[in-house]
Amino acid sequence: MPAKSIMIQGTASDVGKSMICTALCRIFSDAGLKVVPFKSQNMALNSFVTEDGGEIGRAQGVQAEAARVIATTDMNPILLKPKQDMVSEVIVHGKHFLNMDAKSYRNKFVQEAMPIVEKSVRTLQNTYDVIVLEGAGSPAEINLKDRDIANMRMAHLADAAVILVADIDRGGVFASIIGTLALLDDAERARVKGLIINKFRGLRELLDDGIEWVERETGIPVLGVVPYVDVNIEAEDSLALSSLRFKKPKPGEFLVDIAMIRLPRISNFTDVDPFFDEPEVGVRLIANVAELGTPDLLILPGTKSTMDDLAWLKAQGFEQAIANLRARGTKIIGICGGFQMLGETLLDPDAVEGNGDAAQGLGLLPMETVFVGDKKTVQMTGTRGNDTFTGYEIHLGRTKILRNEVSPFLQLNDGRVDGAVSVDEQVIGTYFHGLFHNRSFTRQLVNDIRMKKGLAVLPSDVKSDAERREDAYNMLAAHVHANLDMEKIYDILNIEVSI
Repeated sequence: MPAKSIMIQGTASDVGKSMICTALCRIFSDAGLKVVPFKSQNMALNSFVTEDGGEIGRAQGVQAEAARVIATTDMNPILLKPKQDMVSEVIVHGKHFLNMDAKSYRNKFVQEAMPIVEKSVRTLQNTYDVIVLEGAGSPAEINLKDRDIANMRMAHLADAAVILVADIDRGGVFASIIGTLALLDDAERARVKGLIINKFRGLRELLDDGIEWVERETGIPVLGVVPYVDVNIEAEDSLALSSLRFKKPKPGEFLVDIAMIRLPRISNFTDVDPFFDEPEVGVRLIANVAELGTPDLLILPGTKSTMDDLAWLKAQGFEQAIANLRARGTKIIGICGGFQMLGETLLDPDAVEGNGDAAQGLGLLPMETVFVGDKKTVQMTGTRGNDTFTGYEIHLGRTKILRNEVSPFLQLNDGRVDGAVSVDEQVIGTYFHGLFHNRSFTRQLVNDIRMKKGLAVLPSDVKSDAERREDAYNMLAAHVHANLDMEKIYDILNIEVSI
């Protein structure tokens, strides 16, 4: 019997679709159902590497973990990663397919993608009890509907009941619901079986009149009002960079000051998420030299275009500013593209990154990077001393150490070495995404900074990242379950479950 399907669509981007999907994956799993997430086409700066080396949207990797299943590329068969203005890398079933501009993608590739997407849906339908589909943006983008492969076309393909989520935090919630429904055709509107008002702050009873009106006006039940919650689950795209977790601190507000440069093509910025859990640590996003100050730790993050972002970095005056920080004792860590920038030379002989030019790096580590067309995507395990690290690689460049002035950062389980560390350990470069999610390392890093500043150290025993993620999934599921009419949702799916 094919899986039952429920699809979470939104009145706009960033209304909380991913979080609702994550919560439902854990709720259905807790109910004993074999559940799987699915998003046909995802545009994301943060990605996830599957066990077999495929690259999918980070949200689907997170949702798979919440559902207690192993992530596969069928859960997100098409991933778009913004690379340059109006150009994205198209990833099909986890592997680089081509780079394509938005017009070509919409006019040429979208229809070719449907058989790929349908095959993944059928595979999941034959394997699981419930599919939780996630839409993209809004289903009411009338200029895009004729080539939609992410919203209502997916709902029809999977025979999914659609739940429409609206964000009350941004205002105009009832107008956004009515407007979205008004722009759907009859067949699309018939699929919408419920509404969720998300990110609510305030007195619940003050919404009652509005809810009664919208139910009467639309004939569609409001299945719940979900209060705003800050849960430590990784974000998917650049909208999360405006999160309140990144903020400009007041003088003395944080004892440990960490700055991350906001590269124009920043990617996998969730690498820094663990620092938000560290006591008395502040993380700032820096877009220009004037904001830099003298942080205790400077992070150069990943990027979708190392050469372009390196040129931007230099044009903004960061090259000298970073050299000054190095001289003053600031610790500097570069990850992936940020690691490549720390080297001396970057070569692009096959024009993988652009027009084939070479570039001089920041010169903080004696390294050379050559960009090649074969993209490396792999889960990683490595060791440093007695510590074991887990993470993942996503990069095009191949980097080698030029002189023995530095040592490798990690010994990898496949026999390779990764990264480079200066003799004084002040500068570290690595391809290891997820480095800071190795919580013992991060706590020791913070304690090293605290000791240098004469501050008391924090306890070394910390929860693992896996434990923290489980806590977050369970907390989110309990929060959403308490504020949704799950009995109605199971009725919509025609599934019998004890509530």
